[in-house]
Amino acid sequence: MPIINIDPSVKYAGDSQRVLDGEATLEKASVGLDTIGVTRIANITDLDRLGIPVFSGIRPTAADGAISVYSGKGVNPQQARISTIMECYERCLAERNGVNADIGENVAADEFMATMEEAGVQHDLIHPEEFLMPQPLDSSSLIEWTGGFDLLSGKEVYVPSNAVYHPYDAPGMSAHLFRSNTNGLASGNVMEEAILHGLLEVIERDALSMAEFNRNPGMELVLTEKDGQAYEMLKAFRDSGVDIRLWVLLHDTPVTTVVAATDDVQLKDPALLVMGAGSHLRPEIAVMRAITEAAQSRVVQIHGAREDTTREDLVRKIGYERMRRMNVYWYEEGVDKISLADMQDISSATPAGNINTVLYHLEKIARNAIVVDLSRSSINIPVVRVIIPGFEQYTLDRERVGKRIRLAGKRKGTEREKPWKRRPKV
Repeated sequence: MPIINIDPSVKYAGDSQRVLDGEATLEKASVGLDTIGVTRIANITDLDRLGIPVFSGIRPTAADGAISVYSGKGVNPQQARISTIMECYERCLAERNGVNADIGENVAADEFMATMEEAGVQHDLIHPEEFLMPQPLDSSSLIEWTGGFDLLSGKEVYVPSNAVYHPYDAPGMSAHLFRSNTNGLASGNVMEEAILHGLLEVIERDALSMAEFNRNPGMELVLTEKDGQAYEMLKAFRDSGVDIRLWVLLHDTPVTTVVAATDDVQLKDPALLVMGAGSHLRPEIAVMRAITEAAQSRVVQIHGAREDTTREDLVRKIGYERMRRMNVYWYEEGVDKISLADMQDISSATPAGNINTVLYHLEKIARNAIVVDLSRSSINIPVVRVIIPGFEQYTLDRERVGKRIRLAGKRKGTEREKPWKRRPKV
């Protein structure tokens, strides 16, 4: 696995926290769509009454076990289109050579198959148990390994390929350790942008997993007209008869993670009890990501074209009232509140600065922050898989529960830190 060097000279365009502006990004990303099998990018915003831009991308050649309809969101149509296109690249390049119908090129990472004991003779390994396996692993099991670069130690390490590719089908006699997912899968205009997005997504899923498992929504975020565009987007929900609450989740890093929980009080459709989440070093961006993702979640349910939205049948059997009661902690008024002005912006003017800030805080609570480069030389959009072993994925896979999630629930704290303790049981 080649060493991944973070270039400190790469700067954001203005105050955007993006290396290229929207027009340049769209031009760069649109070039290779045919190569990855994307046949259509469509505006599906008008399927919902909110008016917040949501687009979809169609890739009929997606591997078995993967979805072929992707979605993206944004504060304007250009951003939503870019978001969708980047999702297309991520999903395609997460498919390994052999099952990928569009790209025959291998990743640059070294890969091999061996038992833990055999592999550990010559390689630094991350033990599969660090990936919160649902079942114990037999020491004689063959495992497929993929090389990655640990940003914390600056060394090459090997991780189970099961944690790298999606969908993952264990080859030969090797073990299938857990259901694969897309956590930490990210793209960008440059490698640094992709790495930061991947780190933030893993942190977001970790924070959300702990919140859901412990039924602790954190602090309610209250926006006012002074908050500009974020407030206007929040108002778009409420003006359309959709209740929405924003929550700032508790986490052991200062990276802001926000959840937008929505309830369509007009339709009272259980499938539209959806959420959006976003993490960023700049709180305003985390808020915008959460709100727009909530809008995307609504449209995806209404659209009904994605193959990973089978929750619709289940929640409709459960019913609106019961679904709301089961998740009431997201929908009732928060005990403690916070404003956007009270939240700390720890972002930098460069991707490298942001990455270094994230790593500074991660090294206090994690042993590794691994990047596997999934980019292909024939594609001009870099894609990575970021893996932080031990970070929680409960929100994606209920079978994978680790120590962090339980410690968060047992941690002693004030009523301010654990407001859900004062809520009546449902």
